[in-house]
Amino acid sequence: MNKNSPKPVVADTTFVQPNGRLLINGKWLEGDAEFPVSNPATGEVFASVSSAGEREALLALDAAEAAQEGWRNVAPRQRAELMHRLYDLMLTRQEDFARVMTLESGKPLTEARAEFKLSCDFLRWFAEQTAHLHGSYAPASNGGFRIMVAKQPIGPCLLITPWNFPLLMIVRKGGAALAAGCTMVVKSAQETPLTCALFAELVQEAGFPDGVMNLIHTTNSASVSTPLMNDKRIRKVSFTGSTRVGGLLMELAAKNITKCSLELGGDGPFVVLDDADIDLAVEQAVICKFRNAGQACVAANRIIVDKKVEKEFTEKFLKAVEALTVGDGMTSVDVGPMISARQRDRLGDTIRSLEAAGGTVVTGGAAVEGPGYFFQPTVIRFDAPNEVMCSNELFAPVATIFPVESAAEALAFANKSDFGLASYVFTKDVSRALTFGERLEFGMVGINRGIMADAAAPFGGTKASGIGREGGQEGIYEFMEDKYIALTVNEAQGVA
Repeated sequence: MNKNSPKPVVADTTFVQPNGRLLINGKWLEGDAEFPVSNPATGEVFASVSSAGEREALLALDAAEAAQEGWRNVAPRQRAELMHRLYDLMLTRQEDFARVMTLESGKPLTEARAEFKLSCDFLRWFAEQTAHLHGSYAPASNGGFRIMVAKQPIGPCLLITPWNFPLLMIVRKGGAALAAGCTMVVKSAQETPLTCALFAELVQEAGFPDGVMNLIHTTNSASVSTPLMNDKRIRKVSFTGSTRVGGLLMELAAKNITKCSLELGGDGPFVVLDDADIDLAVEQAVICKFRNAGQACVAANRIIVDKKVEKEFTEKFLKAVEALTVGDGMTSVDVGPMISARQRDRLGDTIRSLEAAGGTVVTGGAAVEGPGYFFQPTVIRFDAPNEVMCSNELFAPVATIFPVESAAEALAFANKSDFGLASYVFTKDVSRALTFGERLEFGMVGINRGIMADAAAPFGGTKASGIGREGGQEGIYEFMEDKYIALTVNEAQGVA
């Protein structure tokens, strides 16, 4: 067992609470009810927000629809300038965003600040690309007319954000929608509504037209998402969350052929080959696994290590894990709490099932007593590849290690999953890295690194991990449609 324990809350947790109401057509409105927001480090309620139902959801869509025509016709450079203004305003509120994120989600302030910086990078990237979203022009293959392809905004969008990266997700989705010329209805996560609310406040302050961004909170996601998805005016849904809920949204989307971007579950294989830099692999594995208390879809879910280096890797990895401090994110710690008591308590059953499948807990393995929803950083080792973890996303501060005989076995075990989001491979050989990376059946591959998010890169997965991409120009084009215009040309007359 490791000796990690929560540190006492010694930091000042006061903050200026963002608006807890619903933003609809530029006005902050009350819902029919309110719900509490709790700090997962203490379990204490520190704020309350309005809860929307079907009526408020459809009012938000009314506003988005009314604003769509005007917003799509705003000149790209003018849209970009509004986004740059929003970016500048965000830079003045780093600590406000960081503190709100830490209080809502539990992540350490250092991680919240890193999320803030990455979110700002995405917003700036989208702002820079807004005036550079070009179509194409070409002669028809047989002559006689011209082929023109225009990129046009798809229309009002529904953006459904998760709780684990509450600022990054609204910026990555909303920034792309704004750049494309789309209006939006944003549904925040019940656990982290205030981060979205603070972002919405700054959207207003930056001067975006009323109705371009509308924000609703709710305790009953189906009560707002179902009527919105059944409405033909919603032309695009972007969702980050579980594969189960993503599948339900696809079923709803089928009725009106609504375009979907779905970033769903992950099963990140973290492969350490026999020629890897072991110290680097250990360092990156700790970050990749225990950032945000393991509550990330791109987290290392299975650490697959060649037997030739598995003993050295495991010893160094255990030492690094046991040095991690656990506690309130407002203090100086490495790992914060899990998001809820339910999420923490389910881990007991999960660990028992992994032990029953042949795993051995070599450090951690238990909840931490006291207030808050803390769990010890845990490592479970198997003697060989085991399919029990191939499609079982842990989403917790629990790492599993599997020794393999060869690179071929590592690749086969890595690909033996229903998911296909993020994957990682460590080797000093460039040719080996590229070959291995190309054969991994995942949408993203990190070579000799455990963090790879970047505003200029397309983020997304394959198989049960979803469809579509966020980030890069690909992320903006997810909110646009190609319009083909065929223009008849009398080429002889043109030179007469």
